[in-house]
Amino acid sequence: MADVAEADTVPEVHVKPEIAAEVKLEDLFADMDSDEEFLSSTGQNLKITSSPPEAPPSPVHIGPSSRASDPEVMRSFYQRLFPWRYLFQWLNHSPTPSNDFGHREFAFTLQNDAYLRYQAFPTSDLLRKDVLRLMPSRFEIGPVYSTNPRDRKTLRKAATFKPIAKELCFDIDLTDYDDIRTCCDKANICNKCWQFITMAIKIIDVALRDDFGFKHIMWVYSGRRGAHAWVCDKKARQMDDQKRRAIAGYLEVIKGGAQSGKRVNVKRPLHSHVARSLDILKSHFQTDILHDQDPWETDEKFDHLLQLLPDKTLNEALRKKWSSSPGRASTAKWADIDALAKTGASKGLDSKALLDAKQDIVLEYTYPRLDIEVSKHLNHLLKSPFVVHPGTGRVCVPINTKTCEDFDPLGVPTVTELLQEIDEWTAPEGDNGGKTIQDWEKTSLKPYVDYFRTFVSALMRDEKDVKVKREREGADAMEF
Repeated sequence: MADVAEADTVPEVHVKPEIAAEVKLEDLFADMDSDEEFLSSTGQNLKITSSPPEAPPSPVHIGPSSRASDPEVMRSFYQRLFPWRYLFQWLNHSPTPSNDFGHREFAFTLQNDAYLRYQAFPTSDLLRKDVLRLMPSRFEIGPVYSTNPRDRKTLRKAATFKPIAKELCFDIDLTDYDDIRTCCDKANICNKCWQFITMAIKIIDVALRDDFGFKHIMWVYSGRRGAHAWVCDKKARQMDDQKRRAIAGYLEVIKGGAQSGKRVNVKRPLHSHVARSLDILKSHFQTDILHDQDPWETDEKFDHLLQLLPDKTLNEALRKKWSSSPGRASTAKWADIDALAKTGASKGLDSKALLDAKQDIVLEYTYPRLDIEVSKHLNHLLKSPFVVHPGTGRVCVPINTKTCEDFDPLGVPTVTELLQEIDEWTAPEGDNGGKTIQDWEKTSLKPYVDYFRTFVSALMRDEKDVKVKREREGADAMEF
């Protein structure tokens, strides 16, 4: 792997060569010594300073051979399209710079796969300028620390440097559904299997709002095959690891790996969250699972279904029927279970046990499959909204939960498409009121930035109201 010193975008600075080209997930979040600051030639820590203001952006003409990973393409995106102002307001919770942003960790993945942790910036302008200088392929957002992350090695006591706040996050990836999705696998997706993500958003979002009272929840497309949730309420940001684990455990229903047999074992009577989830998911099960995925088409696949049913005599009758009808659709096989049960195929059938088993099957094939480790820890880093996925070129845009069923991951704009849209844009006729039109307003990124701006405004308004209320209560307490 190339040393960072060899990169064109980072002149005269060095990073210790211990940074590996492939970094294990668990290593990203451990407090390791491989995250050295840039070192000067004297061996002392060299603070990253902002580059001088860059020249006004010139038109970038994107051709058929342009790729998302091309440095000039990425530079133009960060310079002209990335919503820096709203990212700052989102993480700062106020228009005025504060430690909520200044003590926030950013981590950069550079073009040569070097991984730089514990970067911090007083303002969004300084973050923007360093991103334009370092040109990371992506950057991640970590917690707010008790002190500036850049100063952590100057502290007398390492224990005084600790994470104190971060959004509660959730991560859903379609590769965790590979044992039940039949249309695609691995990194491939289509609109059929994206419905698993739609179901997950519906279930997790309503639970966070109705069961825990959270209000400011933003879902973001990961750029390829998944979605991330950021719960931004102040009470969520200030939760310790114990509370985060408790919420993650509350939402976890699917347990074990694909080879672990029965993966759903919920208690009866059903918890209100599970009962509500079943109510939401039952229509999805009929259309998105039975019809679109057809999960039990082959003998091998329907054998797994039979393993999840409780009555051996009924199972043998079903096996015999299905084996004699090759290619019988999953919708028909699901109906066969009740039809054969009613004919008395099994004299000792426990109808309650059969109903419970069928509910568990619906949950196994529809309930969200969470990467639970992302949610458990305060110091976990997660990819920033609006960065570009290096593999697909698609922008990690927010998903409006009110219209999540209409979200098309394959229709999300790519960075090269967006830059072409800027080039092709023509000013509308008539007076624009003297208003300067931002480059992102000229593109199909506009509805996503508008949604983000509205979300951030509501979050800042609530933060301000809480602050004013606290100050008023403090003033009242002093009157005696």
